[in-house]
Amino acid sequence: MAENVSPPATPLARAERFVWLTARVLEQRLFAHHFLGGGADPVETALTAYRNDDDGYGHALEPDLRGPVSQPLHTAHALKVLNRIGRCDGRRVERICRYLTRISTSEGALPAVHPSLRGYPAAPWIPVVDDPPSSLLATGPVVGLLHRNQVWHAWLFRATDYCWATVESLEKTHPYEVAAAVAFLDGAPDRPRAAAAARRLGRLVREQDLVVLDPGRAADVPVPEGYAPGEHHFAYDFAAAPDSLARGWFTDQEMDRALDHLVALQGEDGGWPVNWRLWAPGTEVEGRPLVTLEALLTLRAYGRPLG
Repeated sequence: MAENVSPPATPLARAERFVWLTARVLEQRLFAHHFLGGGADPVETALTAYRNDDDGYGHALEPDLRGPVSQPLHTAHALKVLNRIGRCDGRRVERICRYLTRISTSEGALPAVHPSLRGYPAAPWIPVVDDPPSSLLATGPVVGLLHRNQVWHAWLFRATDYCWATVESLEKTHPYEVAAAVAFLDGAPDRPRAAAAARRLGRLVREQDLVVLDPGRAADVPVPEGYAPGEHHFAYDFAAAPDSLARGWFTDQEMDRALDHLVALQGEDGGWPVNWRLWAPGTEVEGRPLVTLEALLTLRAYGRPLG
């Protein structure tokens, strides 16, 4: 008599098991919110554990920066979470903007790393200097999200000007900077200007081979200088949802090929891999659930079946 064979688990079921096995409380709450009907309050409660008295966020919320102190990249991550749960407004965001004002550069923008990180562990490629320069990597996503949520605060005026000037003058760039530029442009209130800037940026991405258009031949494509072996970027890394301005950079065939590749990256344990350089045990353990959530949300946004 033939044995009963259970049907293979769906991608979502496999990912859920991975999240319960490995994720921090915050990512568990986010998974429940996005895929299991969980509320926003538990997500915000989990996020609050990372907030400091200066109204910034720390405690390795962004896994490559360790230690308790507030940092721009942690705070940008917090805003992304608040946006995802529809809480990017009110007094909580006013407090964040006060923190951003205090740590901004002379240009009114954010540094990638604030000097307060000195003495705490951080990825070796992240320099800690006394007078850090402005960074589109930190500033672009924050400004884009605040505009997307119709937040008005004095800090935004100069920070927005910085983003426009930087994005529109980009020449030689790299994928993470491009992603930050897209995050700004997707939320910028001047939509015709944003569309024009995005078209120019998309041409740079293709001319400089910053995107792998044929995942099957990724090994033949060199990674940008300073990136880890295999740290490639694909169409979905720039256009995480169909309404992104970056979606116009890719044909339907190119986008479908990239999404097929994303589906195939799910591991046997249900999680998606990180492809950046790993320098400490916690960065992979904490990073994989983050990447897994992003993969699931991207696939859902494009209508791919998750089960």
